[in-house]
Amino acid sequence: MFTDMRHGTAQDWAHIAAEHGKHQRSTAAGQIMDALRRLEAIEVGFAANQLTHSLMAGTLARRSGASEEEVVAALCHDIGKLFSIPNHGPIAAEMLKPYVSEDVYHAVYWHQEFQGRYYFEHLGKDPEGRERFQNESWYPLAEKLVDDWDAPAFDPGFDVDPLESFRPEVERIFTNPRAMV
Repeated sequence: MFTDMRHGTAQDWAHIAAEHGKHQRSTAAGQIMDALRRLEAIEVGFAANQLTHSLMAGTLARRSGASEEEVVAALCHDIGKLFSIPNHGPIAAEMLKPYVSEDVYHAVYWHQEFQGRYYFEHLGKDPEGRERFQNESWYPLAEKLVDDWDAPAFDPGFDVDPLESFRPEVERIFTNPRAMV
């Protein structure tokens, strides 16, 4: 095994790729579930903490008949808040990117811009900034993610599906990356 990437052989890289694959299959879903649990400590002024919000968004997506990928996207769309609230959409999108379609990736990446319809005017920003994306293939999904599952998901009294009920979807999505890096 090399000690300097510049000296890696095809055999070294084949071994590393195999090890990455084993690690990914054994840890990714568990790490996502643990991260989602940690959202409970983040309230940031809303009526519901971020775990409840995420569970509600995932529950709304699931109950509306969304695809498994869309349910996981709704569940995980704010997971980036563990690292940066202002940049949480792109962080969450990058975490999802190897596992989901380009449309799901972009919907999560830009969801804050779509949310802007509801509050940007109060912050001196353009509330219709989402319209610049109206010709993108992912625009309808981003609208659905925000308008149907994210924006209405702040009721702490809503009967959410429990986090563990999402484990099968999380495991299926996060076990098989579309591309191994």
